[in-house]
Amino acid sequence: MLSIGIGELQRNSSIFNNLSEEIQIVDKRRKKIVAMVYPVKEHSVVDKLAGKYRGKVANKGLSLEQIKEEAMMEAMREKYGLSS
Repeated sequence: MLSIGIGELQRNSSIFNNLSEEIQIVDKRRKKIVAMVYPVKEHSVVDKLAGKYRGKVANKGLSLEQIKEEAMMEAMREKYGLSS
C-alpha cells in the first residue's frame, strides 16, 4: 500500500491514471489518514462494503440511466400520487 500526502496529490493528480495498488492519502500535518483509494480494475470494494447485506439486494442488470429513471418515477409516484 502506498502512502501519499495531500500536497503531493495536488501537484501530481496523474497518480490515479495507472493505479495498480491501494493508496492511502495522509494529512501530514495532523498525521491522519484522509482517504483510501482502491484501483477499480484490480478488485471491487463493493463486496467488502456490502457486509451482511450482500445477498439481500438482487442485481437487476440495469444501466445507471435506467436506475435513475426508475428512482425518479418512484419519487414522482410518491409525491404526486401518479400511477404507472
